[in-house]
Amino acid sequence: KDFTVQEVVEKSGQSLRSFYQYFAGKYELLLALFEELVRTTAAQLAETVEKESDPLKRFETACVEYYRICQPNSKAKTNVRKGAAPALADFAQQLLTEHPKEASNAFVPLVELFTGLLDDAAAAKQIRPGLNHRRLAGIILEAVMFNAFAATISGTSVRDDGAGAELWGLILNGLGTTK
Repeated sequence: KDFTVQEVVEKSGQSLRSFYQYFAGKYELLLALFEELVRTTAAQLAETVEKESDPLKRFETACVEYYRICQPNSKAKTNVRKGAAPALADFAQQLLTEHPKEASNAFVPLVELFTGLLDDAAAAKQIRPGLNHRRLAGIILEAVMFNAFAATISGTSVRDDGAGAELWGLILNGLGTTK
């Protein structure tokens, strides 16, 4: 958050000219890092859900695992260094509020993954028909991301492993069929 382009250049061993060939400034660098984080997270989630054969279980796994990844001080396996995660979380908040178009573009890999999972669950008649899956994917991703901070807001333990499952229950009951 409080780094300079000069510090990046020095640590990377690149020249200032080389940096500016790729990035117009600090914001563009952070955006590129954030986009890479989202792509990596989507790939990790896709790999995790592949282990499940049931479409609804695949969707549940994606929701709960994404919740775990989004938690503050998460021990989830990501390619983000410990100190970088809070800075990228701050950047994500800024991106969502101040640059919604860039945020929308950055989240495409996750939206596509969740849309596909919803499509599969609908095809298996495990969720209500007639839902706009792309819009719902965005709503669900947003709910998962921001509810990962619910422990902070409610004062409960961040290590409460049941919170992701509770959120999944809320999502399922809004999407599920009435069998």
